[in-house]
Amino acid sequence: MRIRGQIGDWPVDLTIELDPAEWAQLGRRLEEAPAVAEVASAPVAAPARQDDSQWSAAREVLRQAGALSGPELLERLEGLAGSVAAGKRLLVRLRHSSEVKVESGADAPVYRWVG
Repeated sequence: MRIRGQIGDWPVDLTIELDPAEWAQLGRRLEEAPAVAEVASAPVAAPARQDDSQWSAAREVLRQAGALSGPELLERLEGLAGSVAAGKRLLVRLRHSSEVKVESGADAPVYRWVG
């Protein structure tokens, strides 16, 4: 199988070679795919957000401070959430919140509570 095209400005010329056993395995996977798709499309109740209390606490940290630089806010959120990754998720969530305005600071963004 040969695939030609472009990704952005980069030309792509890809050749995929499979032996007969690999083609057979691929065919079996394709036969299984509709069953997986049916399970994936079944309605599922949304799980309760476990981080709602953290989200409320993150909003409260910024509300009480009024304004914080991005690094300072991230440090507080990491302590609140217990990990760097969870702190970053809260920071991104704050960035996109209608209650928060992000302004350009001299060295880092400044997060302001607008309520």
